[in-house]
Amino acid sequence: MTIKDLKDQNLLLFECLSGSKAYGLDTPQSDTDIKGIYYMPKDMFFGLRYIPQISNESNDEVYYEIGRFVELLIKNNPNILEILATPEDCILYKHPVMKKLNITMFLSKLCKDTFGGYALTQIRKAKGLNKKILNPMPKTRKTVLDFCFITVNYSSVRAKTWFTKNSISQADCGLSKIPNVKELYALFHDAEKKLHYKGIANKEAANDVSVSSIPAGEHEIAYLFFNKDSYSPYCKEYNEYCEWVEKRNEDRYNLNKNHGKDYDAKNMMHTIRLLQVALEIVRDGELNVKRQNRDELLMIKRGELDYDNVLKKAEVLMEKIEQETVKSKLMDKPDASLIESLLVEMRTELYAIKK
Repeated sequence: MTIKDLKDQNLLLFECLSGSKAYGLDTPQSDTDIKGIYYMPKDMFFGLRYIPQISNESNDEVYYEIGRFVELLIKNNPNILEILATPEDCILYKHPVMKKLNITMFLSKLCKDTFGGYALTQIRKAKGLNKKILNPMPKTRKTVLDFCFITVNYSSVRAKTWFTKNSISQADCGLSKIPNVKELYALFHDAEKKLHYKGIANKEAANDVSVSSIPAGEHEIAYLFFNKDSYSPYCKEYNEYCEWVEKRNEDRYNLNKNHGKDYDAKNMMHTIRLLQVALEIVRDGELNVKRQNRDELLMIKRGELDYDNVLKKAEVLMEKIEQETVKSKLMDKPDASLIESLLVEMRTELYAIKK
């Protein structure tokens, strides 16, 4: 089932603009994100074809089945609560049955942890010391040979350096595993190219060194250590980096690169936004999706503040949230039984209409 199917079969219950446009933080470079709610055809819902969520390929249009939507509302999921509290000017369609759900039924002290926890996740993402954006990897992938070392007396040297110094080609060498020692090999050299050794690594993208059949009577010329414990994580990191480069948002990448701060500015903007929303919820009992401090948040997004200053702002907000939660008049958690009964009413009404 696709988003088009939802609309063609009149299964849509709610549709809205979300993300920066709903927050009032959009710029000319902003994408258009759309969220929605639908209900399953009766035979699919009662059968084995229930689909809790549908999205497009780019994932900037996401639709939730009403049961899944309500389930996440009860858990005070920040993204889902924001959909229900969407500003009127961002609502594209609203089925009358959706009037049964009101944001006040769901706001609870759980928001302290759900919004705050999400904000902490954003903080972890934002710090740039180990982020791909500030630690670009070379385009040329390292090979097995880059992680090989030759033992020399009581030390070691890089295999590539050793081969060059001794005018030996790795392709003319063979390895034999040393028993009971991790990743240590005896190195043999076929100077006359008659023994057809496999070389140290016979492929550029090899995951391991190559082991050759060594004829009896051959003498090793050195011992080679393969640092596999470093090579395997490197391969994983390199593949992840290449995937990130392929999928990254170039505008966001250039923004973070140009502002020169040690963090992902967009993540930190969302951290502050989430914490400000959480404070308003526990203090005022309201969820205001559209932000009134657009200039402040966009200034953070542009990287005009140092990371430590933004982090301090976040810490102050988290402390206020803790204090206000103690005094808050919000319920500890939503009344799941009451909300479930409303969901049953909604489905009953919807399936009756479909008869």
